[in-house]
Amino acid sequence: RGGAGGEESALFASSLYRMYTMYAESKGYKDELMNMNETELGGIKEVSFIVSGEGAYSRFKFESGVHRVQRVPETEAGGRIHTSTATVAVLPEIDDVEIEINPADLQIDTYRASGAGGQHVNKTESAIRITHLPTRMVVECQDERSQFKNKEKAMKVLRARLYEQQQEQQRSAVAADRRSQVGTGDGSERIRTYNFPQGRVTDHRIGLTLYRIDSIMDGDLDELIDALVTADRAEKLQAAGDAS
Repeated sequence: RGGAGGEESALFASSLYRMYTMYAESKGYKDELMNMNETELGGIKEVSFIVSGEGAYSRFKFESGVHRVQRVPETEAGGRIHTSTATVAVLPEIDDVEIEINPADLQIDTYRASGAGGQHVNKTESAIRITHLPTRMVVECQDERSQFKNKEKAMKVLRARLYEQQQEQQRSAVAADRRSQVGTGDGSERIRTYNFPQGRVTDHRIGLTLYRIDSIMDGDLDELIDALVTADRAEKLQAAGDAS
């Protein structure tokens, strides 16, 4: 979702969504759009999508966090460089048996799906909004024309979010002061900067800078993600050694 920076952050969120779908395609993963809230200028306020395929989560999990962009916005007449952010959350898909949801805890609303500018995509109320009443967590899905399919997708996302919340609470209770593992850091932390004037992308978690921003924005993420996987593996080995 777009963060600080108004319309420019929404345009950056759109660029990130394009980057991730191109990366998914290059790896042979399947991506399914869940819900997209667009701006009139072609930006994205918020988008939810599912990436499926063997090993998909182990690659994408390192993208969670705040991404920062530095560039001259299309809407900037004076040529000044602006700094904006977008936040990415990556959650694993959870099997039904791993977390139980009481149907009585759900409020399910239907509405007509809408596109950019608010116009209605279709005439039937096929879009679904599910509210988990105990946590006030809300999930929407309007991608499919079938209300049943939208509900099915929304429940998958809700289950994943509740599972992640449960895991986070357990992690906090066990080690409130322990530094988060690479890739699962606090969402308020800036994990990566995309500097367009300098043509560079810097991942702040591992101090890696690559001067090929165009290919990265076109979905060529393997060098970045491989380095993060290696750093994560080394950190876990060190933690295991310290524990023993």
